[in-house]
Amino acid sequence: MITNKRLVLVDPDGETRPIIAKRLRAQGFVVDEAVDGVTGAEMALSAPPAAVVSDLWMAGVSGVQLSRLLGAEPATADVPVVLRADNDDARSRFWARRAGARALVKKGSMGELVRTLADVTAKSREEDGFFLGLPDGAHGVRDRIAEHLDRALFESVVAADVRALASASAFDRLFDGLSQLLIQLMDYRWLALTTVSPAHFAVHARREHAAASELEARRALSVSDAMPAVHVLDDDAHADPRTERTTVHDVSLGGVSVARLAVGLPAGAAEVDRIMPLVTQELGAVLRLVLLLEESLKLATTDSLTGLFNRRAFVETTRRELARAARSGSPCSFLLLDLDFFKKINDTHGHGAGDTVLAAVGSLLRSSARLEDTVARWGGEEFVIGATEANAEGAATMAERIRAAVELLVIPDARGGRIPLSVSIGVAEVVPGESLEAVIDRADRAMYAAKVGGRNQVRVASNGVAPSAEETADDAPESAAA
Repeated sequence: MITNKRLVLVDPDGETRPIIAKRLRAQGFVVDEAVDGVTGAEMALSAPPAAVVSDLWMAGVSGVQLSRLLGAEPATADVPVVLRADNDDARSRFWARRAGARALVKKGSMGELVRTLADVTAKSREEDGFFLGLPDGAHGVRDRIAEHLDRALFESVVAADVRALASASAFDRLFDGLSQLLIQLMDYRWLALTTVSPAHFAVHARREHAAASELEARRALSVSDAMPAVHVLDDDAHADPRTERTTVHDVSLGGVSVARLAVGLPAGAAEVDRIMPLVTQELGAVLRLVLLLEESLKLATTDSLTGLFNRRAFVETTRRELARAARSGSPCSFLLLDLDFFKKINDTHGHGAGDTVLAAVGSLLRSSARLEDTVARWGGEEFVIGATEANAEGAATMAERIRAAVELLVIPDARGGRIPLSVSIGVAEVVPGESLEAVIDRADRAMYAAKVGGRNQVRVASNGVAPSAEETADDAPESAAA
């Protein structure tokens, strides 16, 4: 049997409040009337009632604020709050839910209010005589409400900043933005993030602690040494050379783990226990969006067979490099490569073997090029390399090294033999004011001259000059196709 049938009724309307109180007393409730939210909070906190009935919107302290305050205080955390609103609309229901209210009742629906109170007080605890007692009275209530509002504002700002990371188009940019956000909110020696699918791993640390921090992060997240790491290295992370405590936090979406976030903490750091739940709550959806976008961009810019840039992506990337080279006056060259007798490889060994050859050559080019170079499949059996900071002589040396490596590439055929491979390469250095189309055309004609000259060789186009007539006079249709 419920022994505590005391209610706190908060209603600033002096005409309707006595009427409601009378009706509730007729139902056996003991009703304490409060003219505003502060008075109602004092009554509830000093002697927790069976339930609190309050207007949703009031001047000063609203029912939303009152409900949040009572829900956060130990003495009243289990006290149900029933809010009353002029309209039972979506907006009012939203705010009632966010406030943690047990129910929302439309004003004027006295029967519904009585039935709701009967339901929520049936589950109420018996009065245990516990009194919180606020020493500062109304001032203490206002301080508590301000504290809860500040906390709610902080949480909403952090959540919004995490959600804003969804504008990143790639994992590395997202992690960079995440590290910039978290380093403002808490002290850490290192921050690390690993995703499930596709698999990524990133670490933020001070430059001088990079190796040790990465090792600690790999151990904390069980990331293998084979997984490459994205590094964000600066002087923002804590300078303490030792990690006192490591925490690992699961990042989930729809109940499924999508990532894990780890932090290496220096002595005295405590903010992590407050910050990380806010971050991980929002990060799952953000990661999913960014990784899906990154994958779609990759599919749109990558040749599926070789894993290299496709022609469109190469053109877009290289135009920017050409503009940069023009501003700085630095050299830039292009290598156009064509596999010799590729049609014969397809005819003799099958198109599957041809695909294997293209994939192997693509892998060789990727490993042979410098980090600053751009490598792409130009089309069919043709490949292109944009060599930044390289003049014609340097590009020719690179081309000769690639030609020799292709010749030594071992691709077994179906009979256990080896498919012979060679490549003809044309090289052209960009001249001032030259367009991408023009320099590629010169490289293409130099490559064609290499084909005509016997294949398996490198030809360099003179700056701004096409190959001579003698170089292309003996062209044959088969030569162009092979």
